[in-house]
Amino acid sequence: MTARATNDAVASSTERSTLVVNGLDTSSLTPEYLQLLRKGGVSCMHRSTGGSLDAFAAMLTFFDQHSAEIAPAGSVREIRRLHQQGKLSHVSGWQSAESLIVDGEPVPKNLRAYHELGLRLCGIAYNFANDFGGGCLDPQVGLTRAGHRLVEEIHRSRIVLDVGGHTNEQTSFEALAISGGVPVICSHTNIKALNDNPRCSTDRLLEAIARTGGVIGLTAFNDFHARKASDAHIALTPQVSLQRHLDQYDYLKRLVGVEHIGLGPDFISGRNQSGRLAPEVSQIMVPEAYSQQMPWFYVRGFENIGELPNVTQGLRQRGWSEAELHQVLGENWLRVYQRVWGA
Repeated sequence: MTARATNDAVASSTERSTLVVNGLDTSSLTPEYLQLLRKGGVSCMHRSTGGSLDAFAAMLTFFDQHSAEIAPAGSVREIRRLHQQGKLSHVSGWQSAESLIVDGEPVPKNLRAYHELGLRLCGIAYNFANDFGGGCLDPQVGLTRAGHRLVEEIHRSRIVLDVGGHTNEQTSFEALAISGGVPVICSHTNIKALNDNPRCSTDRLLEAIARTGGVIGLTAFNDFHARKASDAHIALTPQVSLQRHLDQYDYLKRLVGVEHIGLGPDFISGRNQSGRLAPEVSQIMVPEAYSQQMPWFYVRGFENIGELPNVTQGLRQRGWSEAELHQVLGENWLRVYQRVWGA
């Protein structure tokens, strides 16, 4: 059975009739994970990658070993070509710009070299402040002078700027203010109005991202649906239902419109091991925002990317049209990618 035939056998008709973009994933690249992507009907994945040359080299080796199944893509044209060939496409991104800090000094100009390696999306800070700006757990830190240069370099390099989520509101708004009408995204977040977790985004920021023409990706991460600062003493947040996740889509649709919503599930398959968080991890994943025990839960019914058809069917049952589902599943991400990257 061919890769495309396998995909058709497990994905619903909606997934089969559109180019589905998994807007944020940090899972390990393995043959088993490729099959999960196929099961969910995914055609393209934006995967958060390491910043070292070793990380890029390891990816390229994997692509060589599995060239019949997956290949890197740096343009929407390549994404569509690989889709027509029945192959998955992989788009590389960073959740923060830490890799541009060299020997303690920020070097935004190095971004061009990473663009040549395939980097196409870039965040600013991951939870805590760095030389470029503040993370969501450092809410009072704004965009620094180096961060200003970073944002300019991101746009100059035709890389998609990713704010919100891990980057705090002040830094995000200051980055948006100098983005000059270029679409800006939040690749993976949830809605603070529905659950007051420090990692979730306010309506004010979500609306500002939408005004740029950007897209907001919704995660399936359980803690961001249910955990609050008052739950810091609870080791593992109880798992919530798929309905709680679908509520996020409905809310965002009312707030900013369907054209600004995408998938950003943030799965970590292959990395979600049992046990308490190591101290160095807990420093970044604080108990006010994250369960301190693993494996972490994702919402029931969307616990891996292979269960994506459950989301599609759930939204359909809530009255979402096929055209709206196509937008959320992939068209919105592709619109932004093409606008920023060019043809």
